[in-house]
Amino acid sequence: MEITFLGTSAGLPTKERNTQTTVLNLSPFLNEFWLFDAGEAAQHQILHTKIKLGKLRAIFITHMHGDHVFGLPGILTSRSFQGGENKKLTVYGPPGIRSFIETTLKLTASHLNYPLEIIEVSDAGQYEREGIIIKTLLLCHGVPSYGYRLEFPEQEGRLLQEKLLAEGIAPGPVYRAFKSQDTVEYEGQLYDARLYRAENTPGKVITFFGDTMPVESEIQLALDADVIVHESTYLEGDLTLSHQYHHSHISDVIRLAEQCNVKLTLINHVSNRYHMQDIQAAEALIKEQHPDFNFRIAHDFMTVSLNMI
Repeated sequence: MEITFLGTSAGLPTKERNTQTTVLNLSPFLNEFWLFDAGEAAQHQILHTKIKLGKLRAIFITHMHGDHVFGLPGILTSRSFQGGENKKLTVYGPPGIRSFIETTLKLTASHLNYPLEIIEVSDAGQYEREGIIIKTLLLCHGVPSYGYRLEFPEQEGRLLQEKLLAEGIAPGPVYRAFKSQDTVEYEGQLYDARLYRAENTPGKVITFFGDTMPVESEIQLALDADVIVHESTYLEGDLTLSHQYHHSHISDVIRLAEQCNVKLTLINHVSNRYHMQDIQAAEALIKEQHPDFNFRIAHDFMTVSLNMI
């Protein structure tokens, strides 16, 4: 699986960074993409990647501020002409997302050639897609803003082929039985197939946060997560200024990751006042001051593989 950032700026685009758009590539678990927020020009950013709208099956909107939704109508309508015909798409979002989509499509006389499902999420909501549990909690922002915690199912352990070979069991259809059954009879002998499989591995936990200042619900969303994608509008300066505008300061994000035992923190929604050299300098300083904090500050078109986490 991979996370690709198509927009990492807060509020306004810059010459270097677009507004909020993030894509989760679920392959090999699922052959589809999920989109988290859709800032202005999201579809233009997609054109510079290998992401296919026909494989986009779910969109998650964290909140209704323009830098998170102004690109949504373009994505929805373009999908009709880029491989999405007759392929259902589900949009999850806060109350108001249905009215926004339906009104925009109506006033622009836009027609979709695929089924569109719109789900307005709630605080402490829980949803399921293809075995993935999606939990939503309300954050603390100027408008209702949500975090999405994705809990993937447990992965079956691999078949220990070397152990079967040592028993004199050659590769063949019987290996499928050892993979799927508890007991297997082979050449008159009964085997406990569970002894020939590695232990199952826990499913990954990935959390995407909407804009927020520190709040108790963040802990539930981030606890023991493999990866969190979290805003840090302010990378330095006065902590109280970020909270005044219901946003997070880098020290808030570090504290949350440490408290919740997060393996990797990916930081986005960085204020448009920062140029790339400012961000690089801040990243180096954070690494120096917090050597145990495993993080990356995202830039547009950065892709992070989750397979080794």
